[in-house]
Amino acid sequence: MEYKSPAYQVIPVPIGKIKPNTYNPNAVAPPEMELLYESIRVDGYTMPVVCYYDEQKDEYIIVDGFHRYRTMLDHPDIYERERGLLPVSVIDKPIDERMASTIRHNRARGSHSVDLMSNIVKELHDMGRSDAWISRHLGMDKDEILRLKQITGLAELFRDIQFGQAWQPTDPEEE
Repeated sequence: MEYKSPAYQVIPVPIGKIKPNTYNPNAVAPPEMELLYESIRVDGYTMPVVCYYDEQKDEYIIVDGFHRYRTMLDHPDIYERERGLLPVSVIDKPIDERMASTIRHNRARGSHSVDLMSNIVKELHDMGRSDAWISRHLGMDKDEILRLKQITGLAELFRDIQFGQAWQPTDPEEE
């Protein structure tokens, strides 16, 4: 079977069926949001919003494109012109892989919130994903993962790690 990228299967989806995910660490400053609005106003939607389709809820959960989605909600002129429909590209992946996809999309474009990023590392860790998996799928090195783990609570995230006795503190009077 030949692989076909989701971008070749873009569908129009009513914005009311689209929901943001709960884990996106990306933040866009107001000037960039205005620029995004201007871009969509002048050029239209040139990139689809990437979503996962939840069949049970009949909802599309955003993996990438939250701010394009937000632009339609915040600007009636865009909503009306597009008739409330967003171009959507659907991916079918479990939640951990969708989280990784969101991070890859964000990191390829720019920066995002450290606090939210550390929460994602914690959630993936709680799901049983190893540091090697996180590193490979989120494009992080071991030091970055360590720093993010430190933000969310060092003890809990390192509970399964065995530590050796590298040194023993000594009392200077004993020497």
